[in-house]
Amino acid sequence: MSAPRPRRRDDPAPPKVEVRIEIPRGSFLKRGSNGHVDFVSPLPCPFNYGSVPQYLGRDGDLLDAVVLGPRLPPGARIRVPAWGAVILTDRGMSDDKLICGAQPLTDAQRRRVLLFFAFYARCKGLLNLWRRRPGRNACDGWCSAREAIARARPRSDAWRGPPVPF
Repeated sequence: MSAPRPRRRDDPAPPKVEVRIEIPRGSFLKRGSNGHVDFVSPLPCPFNYGSVPQYLGRDGDLLDAVVLGPRLPPGARIRVPAWGAVILTDRGMSDDKLICGAQPLTDAQRRRVLLFFAFYARCKGLLNLWRRRPGRNACDGWCSAREAIARARPRSDAWRGPPVPF
């Protein structure tokens, strides 16, 4: 495994976010931000998956976040650095996924995260086709965590869930 890239002195510290875990690493159940089961996966989730409750992503749902490392229990809240983000398109809606963890990602970890989301986008495209929910599904690459957070908007107390069913 490759070593984490050393941060240069002029690199700003990564933003820290509070993530609420919805899907623990190894789980087969994909839950939405409302807690309802979206689907049962034939493969276990390789990451802790959750959301940043303070922000809404461009799809109108809570900003998604992945936390690398050991399995965390559902409902756990953890404050972690966000090292980057994956840009996913689901049914034509752009949906950033912050990639978080205690340490910077190695090149190998970053490749595995991107490969996972490329595979996930293909599978989600098939599920959406079966559900008759049209639109493009793809992994559109990597961006900085700061870019993804800048595209999100603060969540207000009036938010009652995503505007479209997932």
